[in-house]
Amino acid sequence: MSEEREPEHLAAYHRIRRVFGDPEARSSDARRRGRAAREETTVPYGAGREPRGIDDVLEHLTRSMGWDSPLAKSELLVGWPELIGAEVAAHTDPVSVEDGLLTVRCDSTAWAQQLRMMRSEVLARIAERHPSAGIEAIRFEGPDAPSWKRGPRAIPGRGPRDTYG
Repeated sequence: MSEEREPEHLAAYHRIRRVFGDPEARSSDARRRGRAAREETTVPYGAGREPRGIDDVLEHLTRSMGWDSPLAKSELLVGWPELIGAEVAAHTDPVSVEDGLLTVRCDSTAWAQQLRMMRSEVLARIAERHPSAGIEAIRFEGPDAPSWKRGPRAIPGRGPRDTYG
């Protein structure tokens, strides 16, 4: 009896598959995973399986994702009344934090001037309570000035001047 041979192209395919396609032939990590899959055993209380509190998990997540500074900045903006005091917070509004600069809009220029004189004290409080926010400077701005360029009685300008230079 003659034994039927596999066609040559299939034999080559199976050989390549055996050499390169087998995950266990690729790396030691793949071999270890393959053994674990074949054994079908797990250790429920093994090393690294201890339960952790949600606060530890979230803290690890924020550190690994690099969210410490953005979260501290938002916490600063949300907790502004506790930081500065209720009376002052009623007349101020933290607008933005960009490149270590906290911008605060005040109800009047008088409030802005008073807070400019208290700048070092406010910076010290921020550094104490929110050190990872990275606030290096504060800009206190007065209210926006009204614009006289719009409205029913506004007229357009006289156009460009001195175009022949």
